[in-house]
Amino acid sequence: MSIFKQFLIGLVVLAGAVAVWIAYVPAARDVLDRVGVTELLGIAPGEPPAEGGASGRRGPGGAARVVAVPVTLGVLNDSVSAIGDARAVRSVTVRTEAAGLVTRVAIEDGGTVEAGAILVELDDVAERIAVETARVMLEDAQADLERQTRLQKSGASAAVTFQAAQLAVQTAELAAREAQYKLEQRTVRAPIGGRMGLLSVEQGARIAAQTAIGLITDRSEMLVDFRVPERVIRQIDVGQSIHLTPLAQPDRTLTGQVRAIDNVVDLASRTLRVQGVVDNDNDDLRSGMAFTVTLRFEGEQYPVVDPLALQWSNEGSYVWAVRDGKAARVPVVIRQRNADRLLVEGELGEGEPVITEGLQTLRNGAEVEVLPSDAARASVDAAPRL
Repeated sequence: MSIFKQFLIGLVVLAGAVAVWIAYVPAARDVLDRVGVTELLGIAPGEPPAEGGASGRRGPGGAARVVAVPVTLGVLNDSVSAIGDARAVRSVTVRTEAAGLVTRVAIEDGGTVEAGAILVELDDVAERIAVETARVMLEDAQADLERQTRLQKSGASAAVTFQAAQLAVQTAELAAREAQYKLEQRTVRAPIGGRMGLLSVEQGARIAAQTAIGLITDRSEMLVDFRVPERVIRQIDVGQSIHLTPLAQPDRTLTGQVRAIDNVVDLASRTLRVQGVVDNDNDDLRSGMAFTVTLRFEGEQYPVVDPLALQWSNEGSYVWAVRDGKAARVPVVIRQRNADRLLVEGELGEGEPVITEGLQTLRNGAEVEVLPSDAARASVDAAPRL
């Protein structure tokens, strides 16, 4: 075979490849336009290479038939997650004020107590004797004061003697109050209502002052301490809803709210301490449990488009908008992706049509005919399949 024949065969094969490329590659026409060879190849600007429904069939006047969906506006959802530790809303370690022999333990391990309920009683014989002695001394001082009062009225008592009787009564009253206070210290009462932990004392044991009796926790609500990055400081506020998932129960989600916010950012971690609160109506949460805490914030508004409208090129993502009956290529940046919508950043206005079907043959500035959705789908169904 001569070189001339080989050249002709190669030229034919190359021409066929170019034709197929133009026919089936959407970006081919833009490349030829930029090179400036569309007129040389006899291709009219905006002329589609293939037919077919909303994906290529021409309407009156050569306009490409497409389906477009109006742009809506959506709010970008931002969220922050952190690990938090739970503790009871109130927790008190009960201690004795005095030393002595335990004569009675009035509560069981893990029992429920009311505020002011008796927990432990100590031997109080000496204290009761002291109370009775102080009472007798007080009664004697009061009787002496009454006698001095009558004598003063008759002029038979000196003022100094009367004042001494008054002082004796006041001293006896203070002694009685002190004796009563020491007696009350022999009884240990619950400072708050809640659930008693495991007791540390037993009846018959001799204990010292400040001995821990046990821990009372009010678990009607649980506090959860966690930290958030400093970038969300302006977005977080007291009363804001939070979502909590126990690490031991990943299929369970609880709803609480922000209770308090610290006023200092940690220099090492650049985080801010936040305290949340969650109801514990079922009493199944315990101090020390770990939670994944999620806070959701509403961000700025962005255009919302159908995922089918998104296209890609070497320059990035873009969509085709319909402006004045022509296709306009609009570069966009994806801000949030969901299953049925995309939040994008780009020059798109609310209500502006964005093409979702018939994208294969579009070029910038090409005339388009927007079909109703039902008609467009029927046209697509009737188009030949490749």
